[in-house]
Amino acid sequence: MAKNVFGENLMLCSSSPMTGYYRNGCCETGEDDRGTHTVCAVMTEEFLTFSKSKGNDLSTPRPEWNFPGLNQGDKWCLCASRWMEAYRENVAPMVFLEATNEKTLDFIGLEELVKFAFKG
Repeated sequence: MAKNVFGENLMLCSSSPMTGYYRNGCCETGEDDRGTHTVCAVMTEEFLTFSKSKGNDLSTPRPEWNFPGLNQGDKWCLCASRWMEAYRENVAPMVFLEATNEKTLDFIGLEELVKFAFKG
């Protein structure tokens, strides 16, 4: 069982929309996940605009990939490096820590993540 940043069992990030590298709702990762999709982030308009400007349009539906497009408030498993990039640009989304994989700590310090803890 995958663990979260607190060393507890990893909670579901989102099943609507279905997220995760393996599209199982959890921010699980493995050797084939080159992007390390481990951060359960709560989307904001600001972040979605930022991501689109970096070439990763998360807001436009892509039916051919069974991707509904994301809206403000949706939870999504982000690449740890993209979250860090957004953090440096002051547009990082909030993070649902209990659903954020412990592998994230290889890239982002827990103290930084806690500052963006989603409470809800």
